[in-house]
Amino acid sequence: MPLPFLDKDGQLFNNADSFAMAFDQAWKRHDQQQPGHGLSADEKLEQILAVCADHPFLQSDPAMARQVAAFRVRLLGF
Repeated sequence: MPLPFLDKDGQLFNNADSFAMAFDQAWKRHDQQQPGHGLSADEKLEQILAVCADHPFLQSDPAMARQVAAFRVRLLGF
């Protein structure tokens, strides 16, 4: 599944910052498209990681990408 979001110049980079930006966009898009979804934070996290599955950082370092995602979830207030 192609990612529906790219960095400003239309590229994805294999680093935590690029992944965090993509993750945040996917998280917010999910909230807009499915308000009141009723998912737990863990369930939603798994869904968003699936959406971001093609991101180079998630593919090259999935453990660190999960840590970045968990940190972003805390910052997003969920």
